[in-house]
Amino acid sequence: MNKNDRNLYLSNMDVEEAIQLFLDRIKSISSEPAVEHIEVIGSMDRITSKAIFAKLSSPNFNASAMDGIAVAAKSTYGASEAAPLRLKKGRDFIFVDTGDPISDPYDAVIMIEDVIEIDESTVELIKAASSWQHIRPIGEDIVANEMIIPEGHKIRPVDIAAMLSGGLLEVEVIKKPKLALIPTGTEIVEPGTDMKPGSIIESNSRMFEGLVTQYGGQPVRYKPVPDDYELLKNTIAAAAAENDIVIINAGSSAGSEDFTVKLIAELGEVLVHGIATKPGKPAILGLINSKPVIGIPGYPVSAYFVFETFARPLIAWYLRLPNSNALVAEAILSRRIISSLKHKEFVRIKLGRVEGKLIATPLNRGAGATMSLVRADGILEIPQSSEGMEAGDKAPIKLLRDISEIDNTIVSIGSHDLAMDIISSLIHRRSAAFNLSSAHVGSMGGIMAIKRGEAHIAPIHLLDEGTGIYNIAYIKKYLSNLDMALIKGIKRVQGMIVPKGNPKHLKSFEDLLKGDVQYVNRQKGAGTRILADYLMSKLGVASENIKGYDREMTTHMAVAAAVASGSADVGLGVYSAAKALDLDFIPIGEEDYDFAIPTKFLNENMIELFIDILKSNDLRKMLDDLGGYSFADSGEVIKI
Repeated sequence: MNKNDRNLYLSNMDVEEAIQLFLDRIKSISSEPAVEHIEVIGSMDRITSKAIFAKLSSPNFNASAMDGIAVAAKSTYGASEAAPLRLKKGRDFIFVDTGDPISDPYDAVIMIEDVIEIDESTVELIKAASSWQHIRPIGEDIVANEMIIPEGHKIRPVDIAAMLSGGLLEVEVIKKPKLALIPTGTEIVEPGTDMKPGSIIESNSRMFEGLVTQYGGQPVRYKPVPDDYELLKNTIAAAAAENDIVIINAGSSAGSEDFTVKLIAELGEVLVHGIATKPGKPAILGLINSKPVIGIPGYPVSAYFVFETFARPLIAWYLRLPNSNALVAEAILSRRIISSLKHKEFVRIKLGRVEGKLIATPLNRGAGATMSLVRADGILEIPQSSEGMEAGDKAPIKLLRDISEIDNTIVSIGSHDLAMDIISSLIHRRSAAFNLSSAHVGSMGGIMAIKRGEAHIAPIHLLDEGTGIYNIAYIKKYLSNLDMALIKGIKRVQGMIVPKGNPKHLKSFEDLLKGDVQYVNRQKGAGTRILADYLMSKLGVASENIKGYDREMTTHMAVAAAVASGSADVGLGVYSAAKALDLDFIPIGEEDYDFAIPTKFLNENMIELFIDILKSNDLRKMLDDLGGYSFADSGEVIKI
């Protein structure tokens, strides 16, 4: 054999440099990912190509949360142990099971354990019911037009359940990249073939099939091709025409019958031949007809490492996914979790890394809250023998998302707005490496999260009554010990959300005092709640005289859903929430929805991306479609 018949390595490139060169070249010639519509039921592990929004609310009727009796709450007032109250079936109450619809004239459910049955048609109560107790309102889990899962999300079983509950039958996903797997070598034979001296059972391509499937691609295995130049050339050319990525196994080394590098050069272009790693040195990276081609050594261990090093990130890029994995992480609990000694409890957790600390925030623990699973990053198991865990405790979290997604996540805790869902999708569209996690606890809750070091940013809209200026005074008051800044966000219109046609003819806060008006409120600490209380106080409207004032919702969409369902006549919220559910809106004024942030985070890449998106035309166009927003100084940073 003549030395000139052998291949010479074109390089001995650093692995990271080779990966970057390969991916940069592919990105420069590849278009947007191909998409397809598939049935939700068969969408497991597929990647969403855009954010998915609910068509229906879940539940789509007011439902009993308990087995018991449905009553009109006002008919039970005065009941006590000293003065028991008797009710008649059909006249005063009906029996209900968990999940049964609740409709007029009933607005409360009493657990069967709290009911004393006198006879088949008579019960006795020793405690009054409160309005809407033990009732799951329309949209408690999912609200129509609410984002169920974001763009670039890998669909899980809980996501399928949530989409179906939200009325979706089809979902748009990124097409799986097709990977041609071409085993080569005269010496290789299929499993089950009679073995002869020098024969090697071909198994690498079957390993590749499993890896491709595991990472979300579609494997297309070709029959083994012997070391025949023209036969290999025709097979590789056909594979490049029929698939998105071509994997050629064996033939990448320096032997006289190692044809892979010559064939890639003849049919296309060789980018790298030889990488600085052991095993896997003879790897080849190239292009044929603008399709990426990887030449992988034949030794099984080398084959595995080269596939993991180059094919896996390539598949991830086609699917717009990050490329890493982890199973368990230790995190610091952001607040106390109380648990019962009766049960082993699984607590859904939202995770984010703030200044090197992995922070675990418990999500809704209700048995009917499907969206808490969709939003969860991990699960914390509390043993049956434990009464819970304290804030600041370290706990092992079973991860439901890749740790790299969590590490590169902007942790946002504070006020709710539909804009946050859109910003989240735009962040992923700009960079698959970064994410936005939003927890809705109200503006003051966000301020406190920043104070405890548990968030990067806090969306807030807090009006200073003295100056009429939003947000700055609250940062100065509560975060004076920190170097803080305010990222100007968006201006939005707040107002009264009422049913279509405004049947109660509501015009002002004074109208909330009418006896037949049912109000629904935001939670304590929410900027909207603070604004409403301020305006009511200014007008002399006493909150204790407003029916439903103590009924709290944690988002604008939940307020709108309560109005849409008929369980409330009015609630305060933003115009976009009213528009999303086709409700009427009585504006009361424009407010500043901004972002409090410690200045030490301003130079982080993900925060710079966040600010850039606030300034972008993409965000403005999408919020213009929602309505009720303006953008005078979006993205401006003010040092406090």
